[in-house]
Amino acid sequence: MSTYGTTRHHHSPATNFSNNKAIDYHTTLFRRLTWDGTVPLEIRVDPKELPANSDRNLECFFIQAPRVSYLPLLMPEIRRFFMDLVFDDSAAKDLKDEEWWFETVEGTLVKWHWPIGLIYDNHTISASTKPSTSRSSTNVAPLRLTLHLASPPNDKLLLSPSPEACKQAFMGQLKEADFMRWGSTKRMTGLRQQDQDGLWEGIKEHNFDDYWRVASKVTPTTAPTRTHSPAAPSSSASMVNRPPSADPAGPSERDGAYNVRSVPVRLYLPDGPVMQSLVPPMLDDNSPRTLSHYLTEHIPLLFPTPPPAPPPSRTNPHPRPPPVPSPAYALIQGIVTPLETEMAWLGGCLAGADGWVNVCIGINS
Repeated sequence: MSTYGTTRHHHSPATNFSNNKAIDYHTTLFRRLTWDGTVPLEIRVDPKELPANSDRNLECFFIQAPRVSYLPLLMPEIRRFFMDLVFDDSAAKDLKDEEWWFETVEGTLVKWHWPIGLIYDNHTISASTKPSTSRSSTNVAPLRLTLHLASPPNDKLLLSPSPEACKQAFMGQLKEADFMRWGSTKRMTGLRQQDQDGLWEGIKEHNFDDYWRVASKVTPTTAPTRTHSPAAPSSSASMVNRPPSADPAGPSERDGAYNVRSVPVRLYLPDGPVMQSLVPPMLDDNSPRTLSHYLTEHIPLLFPTPPPAPPPSRTNPHPRPPPVPSPAYALIQGIVTPLETEMAWLGGCLAGADGWVNVCIGINS
């Protein structure tokens, strides 16, 4: 992600971003990269539940699944593979889709209502706590899932595997994110039913343009809309800290990411709880809240407060704090995210299709 942040030329904002087209381009670029992201899945039926006379040479199904999609939307393709190539015809007649469910090979229940990308990232950070794995190896390995054909733990799955149930959960997440941003759900509930359905159709058909045609009406822009913008850093290294789409440009916009009540953020710890709280995009001194601020506030043992910068000198007029190795890292949309990234920018560019920024915390070896 920081690679894109360093491609800017060192011109004034008035020269570089004199109109909203540049902002729209950079925002759309990151949203498109997030949308097009995929993860590898390896799905194998539990051997104890495999129907008699099944073809065990084809019992494993591989798929490169969109990060923004959901397992219920993959079920028709998964079912077609196993029904056509693996299961015996007579035995397959007794199988019911509503009783199918997934676990990881480690035995962790897979939630139907989580985006596939979040499922993968959550598994990645859980693997980071195991001594035999490393971040580089877990990033490229398929997520191995075990498909069970009966006795689903419905009390833990929270919803059925049907696309309609998944749609209702997805819309609920969008409305909750809307409330976190603005303090009300007026933007979501104000959409026509046709537009609300269009959001889900965009996910279902994996159509970026159809989804964002509606989502742009409720998602904040990344142009800063603060009343008093802080002075731009003078050092060239600061170009890494702020994505180009977050630079001052043009007139302030009422619905910008820097003017929201709170960025919709959830924090996931390895094999631990999910944390959620109000995350204003700005600090009390009117400077942008960064990922470092957020993580230091919520999990200071994993992200301790960095030491202060040394005093300026003639040879180093703009000193930076000394680097301190962190015991953990933040994974957002499969990206190890720089801690200098602003929370408002994350909310506008790297939020999931359901409106939430999912921050998964892995442990460094």
